Amino acid sequence: MRLDKFLVNQGFGSRKEVQKLIKAGIVYVNDVPVKDPSFHIDPNTDVVEIEGQEVEYKENYYFMLNKPKGYITATYDENYPTVMDLFSAEPIVNKLFPIGRLDIDTEGLLIITSDGVLAHRLSHPKWNVEKEYFVIVEGDVSDIDFSKYEKEGIYLKKDKYKTKPFKVNVLKTSFEESELLITITEGKYHIIKKIMYALDHEVKYLKRVRIGPLTLDEDLDVGEYRELTEEEIELLKRYVRM
Repeated sequence: MRLDKFLVNQGFGSRKEVQKLIKAGIVYVNDVPVKDPSFHIDPNTDVVEIEGQEVEYKENYYFMLNKPKGYITATYDENYPTVMDLFSAEPIVNKLFPIGRLDIDTEGLLIITSDGVLAHRLSHPKWNVEKEYFVIVEGDVSDIDFSKYEKEGIYLKKDKYKTKPFKVNVLKTSFEESELLITITEGKYHIIKKIMYALDHEVKYLKRVRIGPLTLDEDLDVGEYRELTEEEIELLKRYVRM
């Protein structure tokens, strides 16, 4: 890989900006200063330093975001802030994109990455990736037999569509409202809201807490993010057979 391309990929600026760094003589490869931007390196074996600081090589980036309400799950929007605005301080922000989507008024787990293969597999219906949500709905749900929906899904009359089977775990229920964990394997628009509406219960609050084997870090406040650990990345890849 060209040295200038390597530095661009690691977030050190545009091609022109990193070429200026290289020509300034502050970039070293294996303890030798290199002033040629086209100099070829092996990112896996060569040691690149800028002013004495080693540049860590990452082929892809993986982040866990606790998405807040009010943000569009997109890389750009003319009218609303996007989840990528939360990553504006990251030098590699232009390489990142969200996997799947959460509605503007939904909070919770969102994976932000530069790995297109992983994104495709986690999003593709073929892999039946489980997505678990914490849901608060209006009213008492104790009279609903949710077990049948685990086998056959539910028919949404308005959409003329039958959902895939889904799981519901009732955490708490009362006359005023109920708290549920709902696990689905599809990504249809507003699918959980439509399911609960079909059961005569309006959704008041929605938060995704799990994608496949990855659970939202409870230490992340709304709007905060962190890099995934190597173990978490490996779990996701194994889940979709990468």
